[in-house]
Amino acid sequence: MHLLPEYATRHEVSIPELLASRDERQARQQEWLTRHSAPLVSFTVVAPGPIKDSELTRRIFNHGVTALLALAKQSTWIVREQTALVSASGPEGLLSIEAPAHDLKLATIELEHSHPLGRLWDIDVLTPEGEILSRRHFALPARRCLLCEQSAADCARGKTHALSDLLTQMEALLHDADSRNINQ
Repeated sequence: MHLLPEYATRHEVSIPELLASRDERQARQQEWLTRHSAPLVSFTVVAPGPIKDSELTRRIFNHGVTALLALAKQSTWIVREQTALVSASGPEGLLSIEAPAHDLKLATIELEHSHPLGRLWDIDVLTPEGEILSRRHFALPARRCLLCEQSAADCARGKTHALSDLLTQMEALLHDADSRNINQ
C-alpha cells in the first residue's frame, strides 16, 4: 500500500483542482462504506503550499500507512481492504477496518499524538453510517501549527509563516522519524 516517492508528480495544484479532489475523496469514501459495513479510515498528509504530491509527502504518507497497519495488527483488528492512491490533494489511503469506530478514532488520535510524524497526518475515521468522527467528538482542541503552536487553521488562513519554513520543519520531523527507524 506504499507509494514510491520517486514517482511524485510535484504538480502545483489549483484551488478548483483541490476542491474537485476533495469531492472525489468523499465519493470514494461513500463507495467504500457501501461496499463494506465497517468503519473506514481515510488517511492523507497535511501538506502546505500548492505541491501536494512530492517525495516528502509520499515518504510521510508511507510512514503513516505502516503505522496504521501496525496499529490494526497490534489491536487485532481485521483490515478488510486497503488502497493507496494519489489525487490532486496528494497521497491518500483508504482502509476498511473491522473495529468499533469510536475505539478506532481514539487509537488514531493517540497515533497522531505519539508518532513523530503524527502532526503531519490527517486520519479521518468514518462510521459505517458515514459519520466522520472528529477531534471535537472527543473534546480535543484543533490542530496546532507546526511552528508556533497557535491554531494551524489560523496560521494557514493568515499566512503567518513562510512555506519554506513549514517544509523545513516537515523535513526535520521526517528525518527524526527516519533516524529513530520508526516503522521501518
